Amino acid sequence: MFDFLFHLVQGFTSQIDIIGRLLLAAVLGAMLGFEREYVGKSAGLRTYMLVSLGSALFTILSVEAFPGFEGIASFDPSRIISQIVVGVGFIGAGIIIFEQRESKVRGLTTAAGLWVIAAIGSAVGLKFYFVSIFLTLFIMIILSGSRYFRVEEKIHRLSERMNPNDDQESFK
Repeated sequence: MFDFLFHLVQGFTSQIDIIGRLLLAAVLGAMLGFEREYVGKSAGLRTYMLVSLGSALFTILSVEAFPGFEGIASFDPSRIISQIVVGVGFIGAGIIIFEQRESKVRGLTTAAGLWVIAAIGSAVGLKFYFVSIFLTLFIMIILSGSRYFRVEEKIHRLSERMNPNDDQESFK
């Protein structure tokens, strides 16, 4: 009887821990998603939250759902994480658009953001909380800071001054 109650309480606290990790993954995804939504990108708040949550859950399941398989050579939980990278890459590829008229690639930063939020979700799933929070804040600084200081605009102007004869038609 007491053994049953012990396992019940132990399973409950384990699931509370998982729910806490999923909530953290959702909050971190929301932080980056809000930034992307705020600047009018196609993948915003909900997309980033879902990618982060899915990555965290797949990671948690790969590590914790199969405790009896540890040590078996053919069982490798990191395979699931590698498939998260592939799946999010597929989503990201659908976001990237080459506009031939303007010779510009659009959606690359959004796709990269989805890729990195998947990594953050996986890190949360593996209990790397400080790294996940730090990386989220660092990415927000990168995205907001480069826009605030107009870094890309300054790089393009410098490039145009250094290469005045460079023909943009070569991209077509």
